[in-house]
Amino acid sequence: MTTASAGRGNYGGGFIEMLMTGRDPTPPGRGGAVYNRPGGYSAYGQGVRPQAGYEMDPFEQAAGQRTPGRRVAALGQPIEMERPIERVIDPRFHKQEVAYDGPHKPGTIIIDTPQRFLFLVQPGGRALRYGIGVGRPGFSWAGMKSVSRKAEWPTWTPPPEMLKRRPDLPRFMPGGPENPMGARAMYLGSSLYRIHGTNEPHTIGQAVSSGCIRMTNDDVTDLYERVRVGARVLVI
Repeated sequence: MTTASAGRGNYGGGFIEMLMTGRDPTPPGRGGAVYNRPGGYSAYGQGVRPQAGYEMDPFEQAAGQRTPGRRVAALGQPIEMERPIERVIDPRFHKQEVAYDGPHKPGTIIIDTPQRFLFLVQPGGRALRYGIGVGRPGFSWAGMKSVSRKAEWPTWTPPPEMLKRRPDLPRFMPGGPENPMGARAMYLGSSLYRIHGTNEPHTIGQAVSSGCIRMTNDDVTDLYERVRVGARVLVI
């Protein structure tokens, strides 16, 4: 009997194997969340595989002041990396259309924090899925919000809570390519949290912020054009 693995080359797994073979390199049996099914599953309509290694904070606290000219991650810390973050975004975090069979109406945003995905529910049992960056350990959150305001090339005024942790931050930064809020922002209710772009696109798929949801500037611009003020935002 010929098994499914016979004749397969060994490319070391991961992104290289995906490029060379087109196969999903995730080991069998690791499993994935199947949403909107009875019996203890989540209820948000899209099955994805959990990604290992996101639970640990990839950074350590840095000493001293921020280096002049160094970019600032929105709602983050001036931190040095224990290991470098990959500069190329993993292909699974690229925007794509996926099947959706959950209970939420078209126009609803669902943020799957553990999987690092944002879903925009579409008509006809479909959803647009975007890769995101999320809050680092201790700064993640969950709940229901709504889009209360939208802004193009938003300015950034660090909140008092952040300035207390980061007295070196500017008190105000105008909008533009160097602004850590990126090209667009969608404000979530009266909270300090936002869905926004980033000047550090390589952090998509990582847990590095102080609770805001970050997207590439291209993706957040696309989402911005599709989402209305008042849209429901469910964070899980």
